[in-house]
Amino acid sequence: MTYPTSDCIHNRDLEDNGNSMSTESTTFGGGCFWCLEAVFQQLAGIQAVISGYTGGDPANPTYEQVCSGTTNHAEVCQLEYDPSTVSFQQLLEVFFRVHDPTTLNRQGNDVGTQYRSAIFCHDELQQTVATQAIELLDNSSSWDSPIVTQVAPLGVFYPAEEYHQDYFRRNPFQGYCAAVVAPKVDKFRAAFAELLAG
Repeated sequence: MTYPTSDCIHNRDLEDNGNSMSTESTTFGGGCFWCLEAVFQQLAGIQAVISGYTGGDPANPTYEQVCSGTTNHAEVCQLEYDPSTVSFQQLLEVFFRVHDPTTLNRQGNDVGTQYRSAIFCHDELQQTVATQAIELLDNSSSWDSPIVTQVAPLGVFYPAEEYHQDYFRRNPFQGYCAAVVAPKVDKFRAAFAELLAG
């Protein structure tokens, strides 16, 4: 699949032991953030994955408020990555393979607007690339139903509570992690072996 490209989607320089590193950021929603976090942490070029909430009201929502389905926030993961190692286009390919983008406000047994498929873009180029990716996928008959992924500018991003960060790494045998997250990670690793961190 071919997407528009650019030398810069959302750059910022980080100082790492005196070395300048150019990174980009994007934000994805694809069901429970534990699943997305566990997948994207395995990719080469990923500098950070932060689970959180965006797209709704009020400010600074709690997990309980978001889970109530009344705030319109989505559970999301904000990715910071090195585009010289992994591109936004490759991130999109992973994103569309590791969840079902054709189910509205639902992923498996997780139901509600907080579990919607969404790409919260950090700039206009990301929005263009994401929209064109969806058009390509819809035209390719990759899915039996149309893609319903929301593509929208990123608003305010609220990091989730600390206990949600690195959740699968810290709780691999928790019931949901063992039954849902682990099989998704295994499927991802088999499909994208060439993109995995060493």
